[in-house]
Amino acid sequence: MKKLLLSLAVLAIGSWAIGQTTEGALKAEDLISFKEKKHDFGKIKQGTPVTYDFAFQNTSDKPVVIENAWASCGCTTPVKPEQPIAKGKSNFIKAGFNAAAAGPFDKTVYVKVQGIEIPLELHITGEVLNAEAYAKYSAGKKNK
Repeated sequence: MKKLLLSLAVLAIGSWAIGQTTEGALKAEDLISFKEKKHDFGKIKQGTPVTYDFAFQNTSDKPVVIENAWASCGCTTPVKPEQPIAKGKSNFIKAGFNAAAAGPFDKTVYVKVQGIEIPLELHITGEVLNAEAYAKYSAGKKNK
């Protein structure tokens, strides 16, 4: 009986601990503010790399360090600022996409801010068209 009660107590405490959230924890959004977190490239030609600068501002009262920026796959290459961003100053995360494979895409760029556990997410989307499909698409745009 004691073992059963002890097991139930451990289970209850374990479930409670797992259910705790980081509700009061600082988030990246508390330190930096992005103009936008998603960019749609629209239709792009296969084999023609594209880039987009996700602009942000340090909204905190001290310098902010971007520790790391990485992507959900090798086709996307993020570049982060190397120096701390001073209070009130702006900078950007550059997201490059190689457009090697045809088809729609939705890629995530993760941004790790120093002192913040959970990375912020940025998204790039669009559709890569092969040369023939892109030529038809471009011709259709010119005729409008």
